[in-house]
Amino acid sequence: LLDRDPLTKSDPSVVLLLQSQSQWVQVDRTEVVRSSLHPVFSKVFTLDYYFEEVQKLRFEVYDTHGPCSLGCQDDDFLGGMECTLGQIVAQKKMTRALLLKFGRNAGKSTITVIAEDISGNNGYVELSFRARKLDDKDLFSKSDPFLELYRVNDDQSEQLVYRTEVVKNDLSPVWEPFKVSLCNLCCCEETRPLKCLVWDHDSRGKHDFIGAFSTTFEEMQKAFREHQAQWDCVNAKYKQKKRHYKNSGVVILADLKFYRVHSFLDYIMGGCQIHFTVAIDFTASNGDPRNSCSLHYINPFQPNEYLQALLAVGEICQDYDSDKRFSALGFGARIPPKYEVSHDFAINFNPEDDECEGIQGVVEAYQNCLPRVQLYGPTNVAPIISKVISKVARMAAAEERSGEASQYYILLVLTDGVVTDMADTREAIVRASHLPMSIIIVGVGNADFTDMQTLDGDDGVLRSPRGAP
Repeated sequence: LLDRDPLTKSDPSVVLLLQSQSQWVQVDRTEVVRSSLHPVFSKVFTLDYYFEEVQKLRFEVYDTHGPCSLGCQDDDFLGGMECTLGQIVAQKKMTRALLLKFGRNAGKSTITVIAEDISGNNGYVELSFRARKLDDKDLFSKSDPFLELYRVNDDQSEQLVYRTEVVKNDLSPVWEPFKVSLCNLCCCEETRPLKCLVWDHDSRGKHDFIGAFSTTFEEMQKAFREHQAQWDCVNAKYKQKKRHYKNSGVVILADLKFYRVHSFLDYIMGGCQIHFTVAIDFTASNGDPRNSCSLHYINPFQPNEYLQALLAVGEICQDYDSDKRFSALGFGARIPPKYEVSHDFAINFNPEDDECEGIQGVVEAYQNCLPRVQLYGPTNVAPIISKVISKVARMAAAEERSGEASQYYILLVLTDGVVTDMADTREAIVRASHLPMSIIIVGVGNADFTDMQTLDGDDGVLRSPRGAP
C-alpha cells in the first residue's frame, strides 16, 4: 500500500460498498491494522449471492485516523477497486491493482479478495486461550502479547481466522473468548491444519515474534476432553541456535465449546420424515365440475389447476416420507349421506383413515370424490388448519418427550377464493407456529388473493386477532 504518513506507516482498513439502484451503499468495514503496508484483515464480509443478478462491488482502502469502526473525513484514500461478486466467486481468489481517482494506479498497491461459500455452514466454535511464561521481548517492561490463529488452505497459503486483543505487560496473558464459524475456522474439515502465532505487540507495527505451534480442530477437541490442551510455543530460530531450548512459553486452550447448527439436509439425512396433508376447496365459486369452465373440470387431456398445484408440491414432498401415505381433506361442500356442509371431510370418505397411497392415490380420491359431493360454501380454511394442528400437536407432544426431531408436517391448502374466516385462520396459523409444521396456501384461478398476503408474515410478524405473534 502507499504510505501516507510522514513519520509512521499507514493504518489501513477496507470499506466494502454494494451498488444498489445506481448508488453505492456501504455494506461493512474491516478492522484497522496499525502501522502496516501489507495488512491481512481478519474481518469476513458476508454477502448473499444471487446467480441471476450482476452484483457490483467496490472495495476502498483508507489510511484511518478516526475510531476504528467509523470512517472520518480525515482518512486518506489509498485506492479502490470495482468488480462483480460473480467474478470473485468464479475465481475464488482475485488480486487486482488499486486505483486512485481518475483511474490512476496507486503505485504498486494491490488488493486480494478470497471468496468462500458458507451455505454449508454447520456450526460455530467458541474458543478461549491463555498463555504461561512467554518470552520477554521488552527491555523495560514485559511483553504485550497477542495471538493469531490461521488455517492452512489446500494450496498451503495461510488464511487469518482470528486475531486476539493485545494484553499489556503480561507474560501469562488471558485472552478474551471468541466465536468463529466452523466454516471459517477449518472449512468444516476438522483435520485441516491450523497454526497459532504469538507476538509481542509494537505500536510501530514491528511486532516481535514470540513463538508458534500447529494443531487441528480435531486435535484441539481431543486434547481439551483429556485435559491436556496445551502446546509449546516454539521459536524455530531459537530452537536451531540454543542447545537446551525447550519453548518460548506455553499456550493453553482454556475453553472450547462447539455449537452445531443443522441444515435442512442434516435433518433429512438424519431420518426426519415429512408428512404431507392436502386440503382442497370444494366451494361453489369453483363452478360446476361438469362444465369445462370450472376449476374442478376433469379434462381428459391435461390436469386442471388443482391437480397441477397438488402434483407440483406433492411430488417433491413424497421423496421424504417413507410410508408414502398422504392425508387428503376437502372443505366447503355438502357431503353424503346427509348432504350437510362440511369444512373438513376425508375425500376418500373414510373418516377413520383419511390417508391415500401416494400422490397418485390422492389424485384418484379427488377424481372419485367430485361427482359425489355438492359444491357449496363459504371458503372456511380455519377448520382444516385447526384439524391438522390438533393432529400435529398430539404427535409433536409425543415427539418432544422422545427428544427426537424426526417428524415434520406440511399442510397444502388449495383454494380458489378469498378466505371468509380470516380472523379464525390467523388465530389457527399463530397457534400452529410453534409446532414442527409449514402451511402452504396456493390460490387457484383468477380471484383477487391480496388478502392472503397478510398471512405470509413478509411485512411484519403475523398476529392473531388478540395480538399474539
